[in-house]
Amino acid sequence: MLRSRIAPCLLMERGDLINTRKFQPWKYVGDPVNAVKIFNEKQVDELILLDVEASISGRSPDFDLLAEISAESRMPLCYGGGIKDVATAARLTSMGFEKISLSSAALERPALVREVAQEIGRQSVCVTLDVNKDLFGGYRLYTHRGKKAHKMSLKDALTAFGEVAGEIVINAIHRDGTMEGYDLDLAAQVRKATGGPLTFVGGAGSVDHFAALIDQVGTCGAAAGTFFVFNGKYHAVLLSYCRPEAAA
Repeated sequence: MLRSRIAPCLLMERGDLINTRKFQPWKYVGDPVNAVKIFNEKQVDELILLDVEASISGRSPDFDLLAEISAESRMPLCYGGGIKDVATAARLTSMGFEKISLSSAALERPALVREVAQEIGRQSVCVTLDVNKDLFGGYRLYTHRGKKAHKMSLKDALTAFGEVAGEIVINAIHRDGTMEGYDLDLAAQVRKATGGPLTFVGGAGSVDHFAALIDQVGTCGAAAGTFFVFNGKYHAVLLSYCRPEAAA
């Protein structure tokens, strides 16, 4: 059986790395190229880079910056943000990104996921779904950094994209940056709705949280941002990496 991947998930905004809490901007983290150099040395399983501002502003990915990142990286890379068509996805994979992530563009036009998968291969396509808990304990999909609720239900999205994407990534807005642990109830619901590869991000604050998600839900990946970039109660920036077995 393949070991589940543990992936740092870094957020970019206009070329800078930032960190958020419940999708609200919180703290500047640093330069993405320097972060790649550090994570190279730590031999991470995969690095996820999400440009959280590109789609909102309607701009394309920063190809110059991404080319520099790809040239520096010695680990698998997944990138999302500003990918609206097949040509952009193909350009990114040709630059060395193993996977691309579609989010708001996939919800706006679900057929895009199949089109991209046909061009670059299903295994290279992720659909990232931003999910928040509502007042009644249910879950809704959001876009535009959690500000815009989407009409498609989570269940319908999982059914639609689970059949064509190589992986579904669930980003829990209500756990983002809290370090309180993954929403295992949400994870269990998603796991029940789809049998395909799943990765969760949002809430990890210890190696035990990674282990709980993987052992109880059976995901192929567990991702985190805050856990890997901050240290101590004052949240000093310190890029780190460890796997669940490190807690044994």
